[in-house]
Amino acid sequence: MSAMHFYEPAAGHGLAHDPFNAIVGPRPIGWVSTRGADGGVNLAPYSFFNAFNYIPPIIGFASTGPKNSLRNVQETGEFVWNLATRRLAEQMNATSASVPYGVDEFELAGLEKAPSRLVAPPRVAASPVHFECKLADIVQLKSAAGVPVSTWLVLGEVVGVHIDHALLKDGVFDTFGAEIILRAGGATAYAAIGPEARFDMVRPK
Repeated sequence: MSAMHFYEPAAGHGLAHDPFNAIVGPRPIGWVSTRGADGGVNLAPYSFFNAFNYIPPIIGFASTGPKNSLRNVQETGEFVWNLATRRLAEQMNATSASVPYGVDEFELAGLEKAPSRLVAPPRVAASPVHFECKLADIVQLKSAAGVPVSTWLVLGEVVGVHIDHALLKDGVFDTFGAEIILRAGGATAYAAIGPEARFDMVRPK
């Protein structure tokens, strides 16, 4: 076995950049649009995001700190997930800017809004896939010692799905054709899924 770098997170990693995010990856991006009780709209990307259940479909994102998306979901109980693609990468990145509450990141990034069918928050019109979500739960995370940390896991049931017809090939979603982008660790790294990355395996019976 080759030499291993070992560290205890509580004592620091001793590296140029925390490797945790880079190791757990590439990670899907939770590009989340919300609307507050006052009608204000927010759009922000979350790199701690994933799917957690099939039936009903449940997705979730983690807000490290009480950010605007969390506030809006707490107030209205709804959000929309918008698929981030290579074509939309720069605009997605623009929506990560730290701006005061009430600033519309759609306008900041030059993105057009599209109305949702079942929830109030708008969709990113240029995104090829959207999940309209109703709040299922908000969980404040705790350490192993039971101490609450300043991170909230927001879980939403997907109640409506929009998919661009161009990405449905014989009834199967074209993951590789969508050019989905993922967070790939470090301060700046991203990855795009393309056909060259594909390989297939059959599950054992």
